[in-house]
Amino acid sequence: MNRIEKTFAALKRPALVSFITAGDPDRETSQAVLDALPEAGADIIELGMPFSDPMADGPVIQAASGRALQAGADMKQTLSMVQQFREKNDDTPIVLMGYFNPVLAYGVQQFAKDASAAGVDGMIIVDLPPEEDEELQTAAKANGLDIIRLITPTTDESRLKTLLNGASGFLYYVSITGVTGTASANMDKLKPHIVEIKKHTKLPIVIGFGIKTPDDAAAMGQIGDAVVVGSSIVQTIENNDKNTAAGAVSEQVKALSEAL
Repeated sequence: MNRIEKTFAALKRPALVSFITAGDPDRETSQAVLDALPEAGADIIELGMPFSDPMADGPVIQAASGRALQAGADMKQTLSMVQQFREKNDDTPIVLMGYFNPVLAYGVQQFAKDASAAGVDGMIIVDLPPEEDEELQTAAKANGLDIIRLITPTTDESRLKTLLNGASGFLYYVSITGVTGTASANMDKLKPHIVEIKKHTKLPIVIGFGIKTPDDAAAMGQIGDAVVVGSSIVQTIENNDKNTAAGAVSEQVKALSEAL
């Protein structure tokens, strides 16, 4: 089993997936936050790949990408951060999340090779539909990387079959229509759909978008195999200075973990 499979197999509760943007607000601070996440309670880490046009993200994560890019972040730095993380932690899965343009600019084959060598476990490319991801999927499989697909409340059964073809690791369930960090999900509407999806796959279903507080996490943990908290963690980084960001995020993640 790979790291993602081992994590879900070992847990007796819903997993906590924590998102940060690589290099936000600078390499040193971001690395400190990243390195502290597992001990604080993060079971899986989503590391955002900074991009100048993060169309699926709300203003909080958009701003984080902007800060990271202004501080000199690029794909090589992001992979270097993962490599440094792996020097101390070889267990916690790391999933890169972002947009296809930086991957394409890097070179798809080289990106998959370098990401795997750095210690990345999977990828979520939010603007690359399954009809267009053959090259990335081939490169990912050759290098032992999971391709994690997005599912939404509007995904019907026929579309689900397409999304499941080639999907691995887990399924990322986008719980709201809109961008990250801007609204809260309605659990009563999501539950029947997630129950239906589970009839078609054994992949864990990870619920993201709109989950901000420990109460939100606890509620969504009742219907999903994991929950993602991103914008509120990124906001905590923005609200703190370089000396206090890692500690503040750790306290936040600890509370979210305890709620699960």
